Amino acid sequence: MTADLTMTTSRKQGSIPGSFHLRFTEFIPAESDETFQYEEVIEEDSSLPEEEDLEATVLAVKQRSDVIQPAAPQPARNTNTRAGVCPPPEAVEDYLRNFLLKMGMTKTLDCFQTEWNEMLQKGMLNTELVGVVADVYIQNHRLDSELTSVHRERDEYRSMASATAETLTGLQTARDFHRMHHKRVLQEKNRLIEDMKKLKAQCGRYEPAVRQISERYQSVFRQKMLVSLERDKALAQVQRLQATLHNMEPSEGGQSLNQDARQARCKTKNPSKKTPEPSGSVKHVAGDSKFPVGRGGNNSALSMKGRTMDSDAPNTAKADGFQLRSTIKAHSRPISCLAHHPSKCAVASSSDDRMWKLWGLPAGDLGASGEGHTDWLSGVGFHPDETKLGTTGGDGSVRIWDLGRGQLVLSLRGHSAATWRCSFHSCGDFVASCSMDTTIKVWDLQSERCRSTLRGHRGSVNSVDFLGSSGLLSASADKTLRLWDARTALCCQTVRGHSSPLNAAAAGPCCSSPPSSPCSPCCSSPPSSPCCSSPPSSSCSIASCDSSGVVMLWDLRNLAAPFVVVETGPRPSNQVAFDPWGRMLAVAGEDGSARVVDLSTNQVAGVLHHDDAVQSVTFDPTGAYLLSGASDGKIYVWS
Repeated sequence: MTADLTMTTSRKQGSIPGSFHLRFTEFIPAESDETFQYEEVIEEDSSLPEEEDLEATVLAVKQRSDVIQPAAPQPARNTNTRAGVCPPPEAVEDYLRNFLLKMGMTKTLDCFQTEWNEMLQKGMLNTELVGVVADVYIQNHRLDSELTSVHRERDEYRSMASATAETLTGLQTARDFHRMHHKRVLQEKNRLIEDMKKLKAQCGRYEPAVRQISERYQSVFRQKMLVSLERDKALAQVQRLQATLHNMEPSEGGQSLNQDARQARCKTKNPSKKTPEPSGSVKHVAGDSKFPVGRGGNNSALSMKGRTMDSDAPNTAKADGFQLRSTIKAHSRPISCLAHHPSKCAVASSSDDRMWKLWGLPAGDLGASGEGHTDWLSGVGFHPDETKLGTTGGDGSVRIWDLGRGQLVLSLRGHSAATWRCSFHSCGDFVASCSMDTTIKVWDLQSERCRSTLRGHRGSVNSVDFLGSSGLLSASADKTLRLWDARTALCCQTVRGHSSPLNAAAAGPCCSSPPSSPCSPCCSSPPSSPCCSSPPSSSCSIASCDSSGVVMLWDLRNLAAPFVVVETGPRPSNQVAFDPWGRMLAVAGEDGSARVVDLSTNQVAGVLHHDDAVQSVTFDPTGAYLLSGASDGKIYVWS
C-alpha cells in the first residue's frame, strides 16, 4: 500500500470558490489478490488497543506535516475566517489553475491539467520545485478593509475639520465683535474721564460758593436767633415789670410781716419736730440781689402765666398717643440732660463729649453750641431772659453762656466735686446748683458769688429745683427729699419714703406760679388749712424717682407719705418731668424706654422704646411734644 498526492478540486468552508487545493490521498493500484503479500501478525501484538493505532497514525500525520510545512512560507491570515482557523496555503499550480479558470481559458487549463497529471504519474515532476504563493486575495481583502477604514477616518477627520472651521469662523466673528465693543468701551471710558475732569473742575468752582452761602446762612440764622432772643428778653422784662407792679406792697413793713408769718408757719407746722438749725451761712454784701416776693421759682412761670390748668389744656393730648416723629443725632457721646426753650421750638442738650448744643425743632438744625468744661457735662438749663444758658459738669463748676454768641459769660466755682444740675430763679438773679459733695449752693449772678450753701444731705445731691418765691426742692442719694428756704439756708422739711438712692425730683406746674395765699410751697401747710382744702392733684404735687425704678408722687400739703407709687423697675429711673398742664408725667428709664404716666388714673399709659438707656425727658411749653435724650447721643422727638 502506497500513499501518493493526488490533485482534486473541492470546495471548503472559508476557501475561495472555484480554487484548487492540495489534499493527501492513498493511491492503491488495481492488483490482484494473488500478487498481494500478507505479513503474519504476531500474537503478542494482538493485545494492543485500537486507540493506540489511531494515536500513532495522528502522530505520524503531524510529523509529516511538520516536515512539509516549513518549506512553504506562511500565508497571510484571513480576517474573514473564524477565530483560530487559517486557510490552507495555495500552491503555484493551484494559482495557475485559478488564474486560467478566472480568465476563462478552459482549453489551456485542460492542457495544463493533462500534462501535469501525466508528468505526476510518470514521476517526471520534481515536487521540490513546487512551492506556494501568498494568498493575494486575502491580502487584497485586508488591504481593502484597511483602505475602507482609512477612508472612513478621513471622512471623520474631514467632518471634524469642517466643524472646527465653522467654530473657528464663529470665534473669529466673536473676536471681531468683542474687539469692536472693547474699542467702543475705551472711547466711552475716555469720554467719561473727560466728563469727570470737567465735573471736578466745576465742583472745585462750586465749593467756595457753597461755603460762602453756608457761612452766610449760619450768620443769618444766628442773627435771627439773636433777634428773637432779644425780643423775648424784652417781652420777659415787660411781663416781669408788670408782675412787679402788680405784686408791690404799699409798705416795706408789710413785706416783713408776711415773710415773718411764713417763717413762723414753717417752724410750727409740725410741733413734734425740733426747729431746724441753719444748715449754712447767709452773708449779705453790697451789690447782692434780693429775693423777690410772690414770684415763681423756675422758667415755666412766665410761660404758664395766665393759663388755667383744667380749662385751657388741649383735649387732644393723650398719654398713650405719643408717636416717634424724628430723631436728631446730637452728640457722639451719651446725652446727660435736655432743656426745652421756654417759648421757642428749640431744645438744649448736654453730653459727655463736654459740649452743649442748641437745636431747632422739629427739623434738628444746629443753632448754637459751646465747649469749655474740662470734663463731661451733667446738666443744662435756660435763663429766664432766654438769652443765656447754664451748664454743670464733672469739673465741679457752673457756667453761664451767651446763646447769641455761644461764648462763656460767667464761671462759678465752689463745689469740691462734680455738679449735677442747676436751676434758675424766675427773676434771673439767682441760680441753684447741686453737687456730689452733698451740698447745694445758691449763686448771685449780679455779684457773681455764692450767696448760701445748704448742707444737710448725707449723700450726693442729684437734682435741685426752685419752688415758689424762695423755696428749693432737692433729691439726694441718701434716699431723701428736702425742702429748703433759699433766703435763710434752712431745711424746712425732710421727706422719706424711698428705699433706694434718688436720681431726680420735679415739681408740678403750679408750684412755679405765684401763690394765691400766704401758704408757701416750701412750708407745706397741712391739708386742713383753708388754702389747701382740695384733694391731691398734680397741680400741687412733686414727683421723685430712684435707682430701683420706683416713682412716687407727693402732695406738697402733706408729705408724710406718697399718694401714688408707680413701679417702673427693676432698672433705675433717671429723670421725671411734668407736662405743662399737669396731666402727664414722663419717666426716663435705664432700660431704654420712656414711660408716660397718666395722672388722671395714676397708671403707665404708654411706653416709648429707644435704642439705648434714656437719660433725660422734657415737654415743650405747649405739651404737644415730648423730647427724650438717650445714651446713644440721639434726641427723640415724640408727638
